[in-house]
Amino acid sequence: MQFDITDQSPKISVERFLELSSETLQLSILAGSAGLKDRKISSSRIQKLGLALAGFAHYIHEGRIQIVGQSEIAYLNQLEIEKRHEALRNLDLDKICCILVTKGLKPPRELLEIAEDRSLPVIQTADVSSLAINEVTKFLGEILAPRVTIHGVLMGLYGVGVLMLGDSGIGKSECALDLISRGHRLISDDSVLIKKIGGSLEGSSPELTREHLEIRGLGILNIRDLFGISAVGKCKKIELIIEFVKWEDAGEIDRVGLEISKHEVFGVRVKKFKLPVSVGRNLSTLVETAVRVFLINLSGGNAARDLIEKHSELLTKDENAK
Repeated sequence: MQFDITDQSPKISVERFLELSSETLQLSILAGSAGLKDRKISSSRIQKLGLALAGFAHYIHEGRIQIVGQSEIAYLNQLEIEKRHEALRNLDLDKICCILVTKGLKPPRELLEIAEDRSLPVIQTADVSSLAINEVTKFLGEILAPRVTIHGVLMGLYGVGVLMLGDSGIGKSECALDLISRGHRLISDDSVLIKKIGGSLEGSSPELTREHLEIRGLGILNIRDLFGISAVGKCKKIELIIEFVKWEDAGEIDRVGLEISKHEVFGVRVKKFKLPVSVGRNLSTLVETAVRVFLINLSGGNAARDLIEKHSELLTKDENAK
C-alpha cells in the first residue's frame, strides 16, 4: 500500500504564523504589516542576521525567520548613518520572510523605515534570542511538518502507536472496537493525519472525527461516551504498521517470521506485519500478539531465529554422533 504524499514542503504566511503563535510566543508587529499575507515562512530553522549585516548577504536562506538580537542591534548602532543605510540596502530583502527582534529591544529607525517601505514584516518578542530561537523552532517544526492523510485506523497498544491499514470493509474498525473493549486506546478511525516530526512519524485524527468510530450496522460511535476518556487519545508516535489483506490476495507470506518487512513514509522506515484476513481469524488477538512480538524484538528476542538455532544445534549433534 502506497501513501499519496502531496504536501512535503508546506508554507505559511507571516500573518498566519502570528495568528497561530499569538498565545504561545507573544509576538507583536513593529513594521511592514503590508507584507504579512504575501511573505511566506517555509522552514522551521532560524537564522541570525548578523553575518548578512556585516556584508555576507549570500548567507541569507529564503523562507527562514531572521533574528535580530542585542549583538545585531549593537552592531548597527555603532555604524555611521551612511554605513547603516548601506548595510541594510545590501540585504536581499526579497529572500527574507520576516525579521524577529528579540528581548523587546528597539531596532534602529532605518531598519523600520526600509521594512515599511519594502513591506517586510518586523515582529518583536520579549524573549532573549536563545529562548526565542528554541520556541519558534519548536512551534514551526510542528506547523511546517511534512504531512499526509491516509485511510486507516490508529491505535495505542501497550504504549505503541499501531497504524492498521487495509481495504475499506476489511474489518479495521471492528478490530479497533474489540481492542478498545480490551483496554486499548483509539487515536483515529478512517482518516489518519501523519506528520514527520524530527526523525519519527506522529499520527493524529482530524478534529471533526476525533474520538469517533464508524461501525457498519451501528453507525458512528462516540468512544469517549461509551468507554471513557482513557479509551481515546489525541496523537501517537507511529512505531508499527499492520496491514490487513484478503487471504486470496495475500500472495506468499513468510510463515516463519524471519523476514522483517518495513514501510517507508517521508524517509522514515516503520516495521510492518501483513496479516491475511479470513473467516474465523480473531484480528484483535492477532494485532495484540503482533505488538507483543514487536516489543520482544525491540529487546533482542526473536522466536523464529531461536527455533532455527536450536534446530541447527540438534542437526550438528546428530552429525557428530554418527
